Amino acid sequence: MVKKIYKIFIVPYTLFLLYLMFLGMGRFQYDENVVRIKPVISTIEFVQGTIRWEDIIRIVLGNIVMFVPFGFLGWIFPRLRDLKSLLFSFMSAIVIVEALQYFTRMGIFETDDVILNTFGVYLGFLICQFIEKNYKRLVS
Repeated sequence: MVKKIYKIFIVPYTLFLLYLMFLGMGRFQYDENVVRIKPVISTIEFVQGTIRWEDIIRIVLGNIVMFVPFGFLGWIFPRLRDLKSLLFSFMSAIVIVEALQYFTRMGIFETDDVILNTFGVYLGFLICQFIEKNYKRLVS
């Protein structure tokens, strides 16, 4: 039952997330292409330069939590039941999305986004494994 709900939920959720990544949350087109490739440094600089904790939580935790549902993709694509395959596929996809943000100037290509988003998928994978192990009747 849960897998059926997930299959219905994940496509509109993905479209909504793409909307947020390119058009939502006050997005605008930058005058020039921006790339931040120093891992962790840009997030630390963001946290230090931000006065409001709400912004820090929304951006940093949002970049993790919003991607947790993709840790369950093995329910739809059996090939992605393996963590290595899931993370490789996801990282390939998120790098493409980040590159599109860069080339369209509707966002910034940030290494930290790739890291945080992938961590969210990893957490989702762990949650999925936990649910499958402890709630077999619910999942089937």
